[in-house]
Amino acid sequence: MELAHSLLLNEEAYNQLGDVQKAEFIFDWLRYLEKLLLATSRSDVREKQKTLVEQLLSLMNSSPGPPTRKLLAKNLAILYSIGDTFSVYETIDKCNDLIRSKDDSPSYLPTKLAAVVCLGSLYKKLGRILGNTFTDTVGNILKAMKSAESQGRYEIMLSLQNILSGLGAAATPCYRDVYKAARSCLTDRSMAVRCAAAKCLLELQNEAVFMWSTDLDSVATLCFKSFEGSNYDVRISVSKLLGTVLAKAIISKHPGAAASRQSVRRVSLEEVLELLGTGFLRGSSGFLRASGDMLKGTSSVSRDVRVGVTQAYVVFVSTLGGAWLEKNFAAFLSHTLSLVSQSHPKATQTQIDAVCSRRCVSFILRATVGGLLGEKAQIAAAKDICQAIWKLKKVMDAVMSDGNLETRLGSTDVAASQHMLVCALQELGNLIHSLGTTAAPLLQDSSAGVLDNVISVTLHPSISVRLAAAWCLHCIAVALPSYLTPLLDRCLERLTVLKSSPEAVTGFSFAVAALLGAVKHCPLGIPHGKGKIIMTLAEDLLCSAAQNSRLSAQRTQAGWLLIAALMTLGPAFVNHHLARVLLLWKCVFPLSPKDLGTEKSRGDSFTWQVTLEGRAGALCAIKSFVSHCGDLLTEEVIQHLLPPLPCAVDLLTLLSSILKTYGSPLKTPSVVYRQRLYELLILLPPETYEGYLCAVLRELAADLTAPDIQVAASTFLLPRLCHQDDLLILSPLLQDTDHRFIEEQLLLGNGISCGSLEYDPYSIYEKDVEGDSVPKPLPPTLSVISSAVKLFGVVCAHVGEAQRLLILEQLLDSIKHTKGARQQVVQLHVVSSVSSFLKYVAGSKGHLGPEEMRRPVLALVMGALESPSPLLRCAAAEAWARLAQVVDDGAFTAVLAQVSFDKLKSARDAVTRTGHSLALGSLHRYLGGISSSQHLNSCVGILYTLSQDSTSPDVQTWALHSLSLIIDSAGPLYYTHAEPTLSLIIMLLLNVPPTHAEVHQSLGRCLNALITTLGPELQGNSTSVSTLRTSCLLGCAVMQDNPDCLVQAQAISCLQQLHMFAPRHVNLSSLVSCLCVNLCSPYLLLRRAVLACLRQLVQREAAEVSEHAVMLAKDSREELTPDANIREVGLEGALLTLLDKETDGRLCHDIKETLNHMLTSMAVDKLSFWLKLCKDVLAASADFTTVTCVDTMQEEEGDKGDDASVLTIRNDGRPHPFTNPRWATRVFAAECVCRIINQCENAHSAHFDIALAQEMKKRDSRNDFLVLHLGDLIRMAFMAATDHSDQLRLSGLETLLVVIRRFATIPEPEFPGHVILEQYQANVGAALRPAFTSETPPDVTAKACQVCSAWIASGVVSDLNDLRRVHQLLVASLTKIQVGKEALSHLYNESASTMEILAVLKAWAEVYIIAVERHKNHKQPLKTTCSEESVGNGSISSDGLLDLVHADLGTLSRLWLAALQDFALLTLPSEFASQLPVEGGAFYTAETSENAKSHYYSSWAFILHATALWLTSTGFVVADPDEGAPNLSRPVTPTSMCQGSSSGAPVKSPEDVYTERFHLILGISVEFLCSLRSDATMESITACLHALQALLDVPWPRSKIGSDQDLGIELLNVLHRVILTRESPSIQLASLEVVRQIICAAQEHVKEKRRSAEVDDGAAEKETLPEFGEGKDTGGLVPGKSLVFATLELCVCILVRQLPELNPKLTGSPGVKATKPQMLSEDGSRLVSAALVILSELPAVCSPEGSISILPTILYLTIGVLRETAVKLPGGQLSSTVAASLQALKGILSSPMARAEKSHTAWTDLLRSALTTVLDCWDPVAGTHQELDEVSLLTAITVFTLSTSPEVTTIPCLQKRCIEKFKATLEIKDPMVQIKTYQLLLSIFQYPNPAVSYPYIYSLVSSIVEKLQEIDKRKPEDTTELQIFQEGIKVLEALVAIAEEQHRSHLVACLLPILISFLLDENALGSATSIMRNLHDFALQNLMQIGPQYSSVFKSVMASSPALKARLEAAIKGNQESVKLKIPTSKHTKNSGKNSSIQLKTNFL
Repeated sequence: MELAHSLLLNEEAYNQLGDVQKAEFIFDWLRYLEKLLLATSRSDVREKQKTLVEQLLSLMNSSPGPPTRKLLAKNLAILYSIGDTFSVYETIDKCNDLIRSKDDSPSYLPTKLAAVVCLGSLYKKLGRILGNTFTDTVGNILKAMKSAESQGRYEIMLSLQNILSGLGAAATPCYRDVYKAARSCLTDRSMAVRCAAAKCLLELQNEAVFMWSTDLDSVATLCFKSFEGSNYDVRISVSKLLGTVLAKAIISKHPGAAASRQSVRRVSLEEVLELLGTGFLRGSSGFLRASGDMLKGTSSVSRDVRVGVTQAYVVFVSTLGGAWLEKNFAAFLSHTLSLVSQSHPKATQTQIDAVCSRRCVSFILRATVGGLLGEKAQIAAAKDICQAIWKLKKVMDAVMSDGNLETRLGSTDVAASQHMLVCALQELGNLIHSLGTTAAPLLQDSSAGVLDNVISVTLHPSISVRLAAAWCLHCIAVALPSYLTPLLDRCLERLTVLKSSPEAVTGFSFAVAALLGAVKHCPLGIPHGKGKIIMTLAEDLLCSAAQNSRLSAQRTQAGWLLIAALMTLGPAFVNHHLARVLLLWKCVFPLSPKDLGTEKSRGDSFTWQVTLEGRAGALCAIKSFVSHCGDLLTEEVIQHLLPPLPCAVDLLTLLSSILKTYGSPLKTPSVVYRQRLYELLILLPPETYEGYLCAVLRELAADLTAPDIQVAASTFLLPRLCHQDDLLILSPLLQDTDHRFIEEQLLLGNGISCGSLEYDPYSIYEKDVEGDSVPKPLPPTLSVISSAVKLFGVVCAHVGEAQRLLILEQLLDSIKHTKGARQQVVQLHVVSSVSSFLKYVAGSKGHLGPEEMRRPVLALVMGALESPSPLLRCAAAEAWARLAQVVDDGAFTAVLAQVSFDKLKSARDAVTRTGHSLALGSLHRYLGGISSSQHLNSCVGILYTLSQDSTSPDVQTWALHSLSLIIDSAGPLYYTHAEPTLSLIIMLLLNVPPTHAEVHQSLGRCLNALITTLGPELQGNSTSVSTLRTSCLLGCAVMQDNPDCLVQAQAISCLQQLHMFAPRHVNLSSLVSCLCVNLCSPYLLLRRAVLACLRQLVQREAAEVSEHAVMLAKDSREELTPDANIREVGLEGALLTLLDKETDGRLCHDIKETLNHMLTSMAVDKLSFWLKLCKDVLAASADFTTVTCVDTMQEEEGDKGDDASVLTIRNDGRPHPFTNPRWATRVFAAECVCRIINQCENAHSAHFDIALAQEMKKRDSRNDFLVLHLGDLIRMAFMAATDHSDQLRLSGLETLLVVIRRFATIPEPEFPGHVILEQYQANVGAALRPAFTSETPPDVTAKACQVCSAWIASGVVSDLNDLRRVHQLLVASLTKIQVGKEALSHLYNESASTMEILAVLKAWAEVYIIAVERHKNHKQPLKTTCSEESVGNGSISSDGLLDLVHADLGTLSRLWLAALQDFALLTLPSEFASQLPVEGGAFYTAETSENAKSHYYSSWAFILHATALWLTSTGFVVADPDEGAPNLSRPVTPTSMCQGSSSGAPVKSPEDVYTERFHLILGISVEFLCSLRSDATMESITACLHALQALLDVPWPRSKIGSDQDLGIELLNVLHRVILTRESPSIQLASLEVVRQIICAAQEHVKEKRRSAEVDDGAAEKETLPEFGEGKDTGGLVPGKSLVFATLELCVCILVRQLPELNPKLTGSPGVKATKPQMLSEDGSRLVSAALVILSELPAVCSPEGSISILPTILYLTIGVLRETAVKLPGGQLSSTVAASLQALKGILSSPMARAEKSHTAWTDLLRSALTTVLDCWDPVAGTHQELDEVSLLTAITVFTLSTSPEVTTIPCLQKRCIEKFKATLEIKDPMVQIKTYQLLLSIFQYPNPAVSYPYIYSLVSSIVEKLQEIDKRKPEDTTELQIFQEGIKVLEALVAIAEEQHRSHLVACLLPILISFLLDENALGSATSIMRNLHDFALQNLMQIGPQYSSVFKSVMASSPALKARLEAAIKGNQESVKLKIPTSKHTKNSGKNSSIQLKTNFL
């Protein structure tokens, strides 16, 4: 293919190829040429132009295929537009000659067509340059058209369209001729020609004035004619033409003087609507030529005309636009409604017609009002609709008030208004539904009176109006949940009052049922008590039905309808009423067959009608119960359900005889009864009605073959039984389109009604399948068949085999015995049921039975495979494959395949060939590659042949579709066939005429399957793979150019697959341009394909896609659809606009996903762009109320800078990119803002640091950071939070919450001590205030509480007065909820008020927790930094926030405790359900406990923490104020407990109250922590642990835990589990803190017991004292019973997880193994340190014997940590873990147990061993070199030496080793080590016990003195050496102080010379280095101290050495001089010396 890439055609290469490759080669060259020409310079093109033109023209003669000719023409035009235009006339003449040619052979046709296409293309591109040639050309083309066949006519129309488009007004002379030609083509028998003609006329009307003036009527009539027998594409094209022309007629200004001769008449809106109305009502039969049957009033308008006209209405209004509609809505509404009024009986003469016409009118209103108007205009429209309803109702009332009953009911006026009312009510419902809560102002507007109007129409005599009114109420309730309960109450009240009016009973029962159906859409629900009221009312209606025969039918229906609707509320509501329902169910059927017989003999027509109605209702109610309350279907309930079933089935068998007796009045009731019974049986498991399966089966068979069904309505039965993919080939009507709502009626065929509510009132409460539109049940006669078919499948699979065979034979016979149309109907039903049976058996993995069973099934299916109905063939092919699947026998499958092969070889008719080719595909689909490859080969061979049968496009379509199934299922087996298949596909794509779109669609499916099968192979580089890949891309290119939208959709999905498998080879920019062009296509499936593809692309390369889109928008002029404004707002903005207009759920989901992916990958880089998009969407909604709000806010801020921008958005002259986005889009935009903030969190830190951001912005202005847009974020959150829409308010509050949380801590650089959010406090207050008004729904208030607490807790606002605004809101809500669950609004379910109460309590809890924390933090740093006036948050005094909360603490604590008690009850396991309080808890009712649980789960943790803090703050000893118990003022200790209780009054003593509270908090915590659910949040766990910490902070609870050992152990085990299951360090630390507190509690308890024992037994002998503490006398610790053991387990767990080397099992040796010490992470160090602290506390909890048993473990762990983490750190510091282990060692060594007499000796031994272990750490084991930190180990030795009793360390062997270590360390060169060593020695030397200190002094002094003298000789060079010297001197000085008198003089004599040697005289002092000077100062200072202290020695030394004396004097003198000069510096230096020495002291000693 590379050879094709040149400017001129490479003829050598071309001639060597075969035919198919030639076509490919040419197409590829032309594609390349198109790109190349645009990129080549003019001169180069001119050079080669002549040759190129010749090559192109010669190609025209080689009969090119459709895509090739199109490209060829395009290239010619481009060539002439770039190069010279001299020879263009020759080319045009040549083309004209080719067209004139007399050769009519099929082989010459492509050449002629190519010439036609070339002419169109040339004129389009070159236009008026071609001058007057066009008259000849047009004449010639039109002449050719007379003899052309359909392809020719098609191309000629498109070519004329191009010519007109190129020439514009210049072509005026030919307008009439073209118009004439196009008129005839508009009613052509080929649909493609009609479409082309419509396009041509659409182009023509741009200039031809006559079309929308003088000839307007005839254009309209012509279009109506064109709709007759049309398909979907024709309707789209022609309606576009008609709508545009009519719109043009209205908006056209009078043309100027030039055209005034034509005297254009102005057309009024009325006339235009009249014209459209004529088409709708009379169809294409014109105005005058009313034929005879028309006058008789029998013929009705064909449905396709009506649907076409409906679409034209929509186009007409859309063209005029939303603003026009807003102005003229009233006129338009009255016209549309009049289409179904009685003045046009044609549209509504039969029920079927009426339903279809109503649907059309509804569609017109939905598409215009719903699609074009913004929310405000929609509210105005809704008022107009209300007005219309009111007028119609008045007319109605006038008729109804007429006294004479006969005239009343006979009046046509009732019928007259009913259809108009239905349409108006449905549209009103839909409007309000789509407006959601933004419709609130409409319903509050009393002048509109929406609710009154709708409710009053509920009494209309026509049942359809009553149902429509009920549905409208349903929509209102779903949109505005706050109206649900009031509406329900109102309807129930009317129903009770008007029980004696039949209309009221049905009308209001429909309304109640519809409202109950709305409950599942309203998360806040309805009050639980309503269930009881409804149930009682329903019972009442059923019981009173028999009292009044006029009302019995209505009351029966109403009663059962209410019960059935009640069931949809789910188990929680139904549970209480189940017994009553079952009782009613039992009573509705007779008990025995005998009773049924007597019934039959006694009844009359009327009683039977009522009885059947009642029983059908009961069946429906039970069906509703089974489907909505599955949880209640226990064995017991099923046993209650079963008894009436046999009787119900018996009645079924009697129905036919009853019908014979009483005739037609019972016909409908009996059909409805059948359907209801079938539906119920489908839901029940077949085992439940085993006994009467055969009876049911016989009835089903009779139903399916009943003689009275006339119409074969295949489209409602078969789609379920065909495979989704196969349906696409059968009928474009089955595809999803935007017009599905009206297209459905064409699908069903003329004699059948489309679905409508009045066919089954019971469907009004069902959850609707398709979005928000009205339920559309089919007429009972049809739905009974569809239920029968479904049930047949189940029953037939469960009866015995003999029975099954019999029934199948019977069905087969019934087909044979019928004729003609009847036979088709019976065959349809029978095949459907057999398919259903096979599908069921295959699905349940069953078996067909013996072999003879196959024959009837095979015969049935075989007959259907050759049926003329395509749907039936399709279902049969599916059944054929299912049969093979069920039989599951290779031989049988082979037989089936062979049958199809033979048929396909012999049959010539299209029907057989299509059926059997699909059968082969289906076999493959269900059985994989049909086991053997020869099958595959023969299948593929046959299908190849069929797919090339150009005489029948149908056969081609089906064969190709089947081939695609085979490719899919064969998988890798297909590789061998890939190349030939691909070349077949390409050949067909290049040659099949574009008029056969369905063939192209199947080709697309094949290509798609092939690409999927090749998969990643397509990335390869081998030549074979690259050829395949090129062919795939070529195929996609051909399909992209196809005019059919579905083929384009196929092309896009093929490219999407290719992009997935071989991304490098797909040209992204051309793919993106194709996607952008089709983004707003009128075809739903194409839009879906575009978005599915976009969604995939942006996951990998969002930025590239976005750039390509913008580039394309800038480059292209006309290609992009005007709807998507990519140039202004980018692809992202275009997608947001599309999201706003789109109604299809799947599409919207894809758009959101795409935008989310784009946002994730690009928001950070294009921050301003994304924020502007969101802001524009949200600001577009800022209607006047919001804007005024913002306005006042800005004044509060007093900072008018950029904040005024919200107000100026509206009037800056340029149009707003988003006009009136819907609330759902605004919600999405608000969610996007939150996502953007989250994305920035993971990006650069400057996003949340204003100083850094400003600095980086200065450096490079392209930098952009979120914090710079804070104002916008706040404003967007504000706009959303104050909107009318509740969902938007929730999103706005969420955004505000995110902003507060992320930005609260960022300081404001310009005002130190303040944060940047502070300036927005007015906005935050204003955003929150509306959420606390009384009419706000609880979910919004709950969210707002969360924001309030976050705002107060964030510490942004420093001034208490400013905080009060927000605080006030919380105070108000606290007041509101204090009354408890009763007081809150009765609009919603009780659980909604639970939610609100808990949200308020949680918010307060959060504020209180923060207040207490701040208070604590302020207390700790005891005002060291008073200069900084505040720590962290402005000027709130530390208690300010606490004071704010204090006022309400009393109330709060009471409510918090109540909430915790509720939570505790709700978390109990289900077996305790019977013990729970009957009336529920403080804040929930018993019935709604299930719903309430989730609210408690989300808030309990914070409430728990706050309660614990409150109890802590009172120290657990605040008695209730009325009991002034003085003895509780001091903390309760175990000894004082028993005295506290006063007289045994029944009042709970305070002690019991505390104990209860204590156990409540502890119980909740333990219950939660010991069974952590996977969804438990980190916050809950942390809050729970903090609560425990707070609890154990005070003595009383500690004493409880201390005295109850089991409780402590339980807690420890739970905490151990938390530590094991949660990795978060913060949670583990918090757990360890609780463990520490438990151990403290135990210690206190032991101490208290020892103390009291001593007090009590003071006189007794000490020996007899019992042992307290764990381990008692034996020292044994029992696992599970021992607190210490549990603690050890937990600490080991922590330590080993951080330092696995501590576990001997892991290291593999029991001894100490040398590993390299390691540094732990900060979190790890903290955890280890915390664990060590706990370990060191343990001995104090034990008895002396107990302590002996745990000591080895504790020492091992502590020293282990020391060993593993003793890393050398710079500056000789100790790592935090080493510090902790030394601290712990010190604690252990100084434990009283070491000195206690019972344990003394054991401890001494163990401690000696420990010291040996430490000493062993030094000695390298087995030659490994260890890098332990000597300082850490020396410090450990020092700790041992100083903290234990002397006998541990003074045994010679140990002492000697210790001294050795010190000696060795002194020799180490590292100065830091030396400094530390000196410091440690100093502490040992100063130890008071000579036995310890003297050996060290004797061994080490001499070396110290030597060292110092060495320094003395070399003079120190840097500060460290100076420090070594200073520390050494300090040691000597200390020695001097310790030494006995006789030795002191020697020491001083050593010390003085050293010191004096460092003194400088005044000359040297000036020039000395700073170090020498420091040394001089230090020496002098020390001498000054020593001199006076030891004067005698001093004097004697001085006397003996005059040199020293002289030096000292000189120095003193010099010093006095310098002091005078430099007082400040000396001070300073002194300081620094001191400071450094302070730092180096360690705190262990």
